[in-house]
Amino acid sequence: MKRLQLLVATVGLMSASAMAASGVVYKSPSCGCCDDWVEHMEQAGFELEVKPHDNMASVKQDMGVPADMQSCHTARINGYVIEGHVPAQEVKKLLATNTGLEGLAVAGMPIGSPGMEYGDRQQPYTVMAFDKAGNTQAFQHYPKP
Repeated sequence: MKRLQLLVATVGLMSASAMAASGVVYKSPSCGCCDDWVEHMEQAGFELEVKPHDNMASVKQDMGVPADMQSCHTARINGYVIEGHVPAQEVKKLLATNTGLEGLAVAGMPIGSPGMEYGDRQQPYTVMAFDKAGNTQAFQHYPKP
């Protein structure tokens, strides 16, 4: 029985490492909360290259981020668009499924989202999913019940 448990644990670790993700984060050169979000993602195992960009509106438009879902930084991770302060666990969930989605977004800069921590304050927010056609749906609500 212990061998089976060890095998299951090993397979779980292999699956987690197989999900290693890398990408590029585009951000305004002066935005500090973007750096905090990158740190959050790197602590969760993501490998990210940061590219400061002076015209973030063009980056968002080129990547198809719906106008009402825009935030301060935009990333492309393993082919998906990640807009704003999306928690690493939601990006991992997206990468682990084959949903046909274009990406995830957290609109604005809600207090308590990764990179926007302010003590123990937590504004409710929703991680939204979107597809290439601009259709949207709730992916996860925060704080979680």
